[in-house]
Amino acid sequence: MTENEKLTPVPLADAIDNFIKRIGLTIAWTYVVLVLVIMLQVILRKGFASGLIALEELQWHLYSIGVMFGLSYAQTTNSHIRVDLFYSRLRANTKRWIEVISIPTMVLPFVAIIFMQSIDFVAESYRVNEGSEAASGLPYRWIIKGVIPVSFGLLALALISRFIRDLTLIIKGDG
Repeated sequence: MTENEKLTPVPLADAIDNFIKRIGLTIAWTYVVLVLVIMLQVILRKGFASGLIALEELQWHLYSIGVMFGLSYAQTTNSHIRVDLFYSRLRANTKRWIEVISIPTMVLPFVAIIFMQSIDFVAESYRVNEGSEAASGLPYRWIIKGVIPVSFGLLALALISRFIRDLTLIIKGDG
């Protein structure tokens, strides 16, 4: 966020951002569990020549949860990586105009498509009670697939918050 955004409160956007940040900070604990699972898997594999498929799959699941929920957190805190040669040199108001135009025309439609498509993806996985193809793997694969629509819903909420914030600051004439 720019310095002006930190100084200028936008109550609705602030409330949405704080909600997403709380979720993001809670989900971040999955990385602690992930490290512990990795350590256990390494000890089992290297120390006892006996790793578990379920632990390996659990690693993938925990990592994907952190990444998927990290999307909305990164958007909310503006800590995502921008690959742009010019954006960093623009004035704050110009950046806001870019966001106000690009969020509803490019980013939200993409997020909406992923969200809508993932609903059927999760529903089908639930319907067939999908699990791991490995005999000793994790059951209920629909649970991890369910992270997709939830995380993209939060990402949409974060984008709407950003849109509200930038539009409000443009209208107020800040920066």
